[in-house]
Formats: sequence, C-alpha cells, structure tokens
Amino acid sequence: MSHTFTLDGKTISFEEGQTIMQAATKAGVFIPHLCYHPEFKPHGSCKLCTVKVNGRQTASCTMRAIAGMVVESDTPEINDERRTLTQMLFVEGNHFCPSCEKSGNCQLQATAYHLGMMSPHFDHFFPDRPVDASHPEVLLDFNRCILCSLCVRASRDVDGKNVFALSGRGIDTHLIVNAKSGQLADTNFTLHDKAAQVCPVGVILKKREGFAVPIGERSYDKQPISATVEAKQEGY
Repeated sequence: MSHTFTLDGKTISFEEGQTIMQAATKAGVFIPHLCYHPEFKPHGSCKLCTVKVNGRQTASCTMRAIAGMVVESDTPEINDERRTLTQMLFVEGNHFCPSCEKSGNCQLQATAYHLGMMSPHFDHFFPDRPVDASHPEVLLDFNRCILCSLCVRASRDVDGKNVFALSGRGIDTHLIVNAKSGQLADTNFTLHDKAAQVCPVGVILKKREGFAVPIGERSYDKQPISATVEAKQEGY
C-alpha cells in the first residue's frame, strides 16, 4: 500500500518500510549522501543526508517514511551544514583533485560542487597516510578515505572476506587492511570483489589504467551529481 509525505513541498509516494532516502530517490529527488548505498543497510554515519522532519533533524537514509510527515532538505540552513561537513572531509584527508585519478567520478568532489563549496575553509590536517601498492592489481590510496565504510561493509557482507576495517577512535579513526602485515597483497582481495566497486572517492584504484577516460568526459563532468538520480529515475 502506497502512502505519501512531502519533501520540500513535493508529494512523495512510498511503500511501507521505505526510508526517506529510498522514497526520494525513487521519486527522482536527490538528497546529498556519501556513506549511503542502496545495496547495504544504512547506518547514517556521514550525516550528509540529514533532513528536517517536522522541524527535527535526522538522517534520511535511516529514517523510515511516515505518512503525512513534512520533510525539509534543500534549504539554505541544511545545505550550509552539509557544506561544512564536506569541507571537514576535505581537510581531514589529502585530496588533490586536479591530479586525482578519480576526478570527475568522485562523489565527494561532485557533492562539493553541488553544494557550492568554493574553498576548504578550515586548516588542512595533512595526515601521514602511506599508500599500499603491494597488491599486483590494486593500489590503495588511504589519503582519500572519508571513512564511509562502504568497502568494509561490502567486503564483510557481500564478499565474506573482511578485508577492510576501521581502526582507532575520533579523529584518529582510519581504514586498515585486515592482514598481519597490513598489506593488501596478503589478503584474498580481488578486483571482482564488491568492495572494489563501491568506493565513492579514489581509495581503491585499478593499476595500469590511470586516466583511461580523460578528465572532462567523466560522469560528473557531463552532469551534476543531482542529475544522476533523475537519470536513474528516467531509466537511462
């Protein structure tokens, strides 16, 4: 049975059990997000998908839709907070977009453009994060990690391998490889793993294919990230 709620004044239909994010996406309405993936159980860690429901903030990827609820998403107040969260993600890692292989396909970069982020605003941390080039097919560049844990969940829940994990607490939280050596080469990770396909930034990269698609011709070079939801809705 279908019910409805309003999102920024638009009537959104939903099925019982759907979240606000799921219903909005199905209706072709984009809500910014980074740690949400439709194939995994949401956990609302990045907070970028925060909306206001009847005046109170909540993560739209975990909040079940309720008939008659009034949801605000695309407002100056909420987008200001999203922009600040995005700026913090940029300064906590080492993101050098002009030279990044993921540029144009990066959800963090595309989200920053969507939110009108013009500068990182905060001082950069410049953390020391060595790359892992031990695997014959894959390069791990931890500098770009935003701790979304999608690779952790994909490796654990889909691949059944537990190759990745988050270690540390607070500002010291970081992505690690579950091997005694800490090296990807000492795991059974392959490019066919689901974990190899879900990184929204440029941490997990296939070797020997750098810039195969020229910058300017990549996904978010051709259309803003908000249009990808509309494109999916239209079946492109």
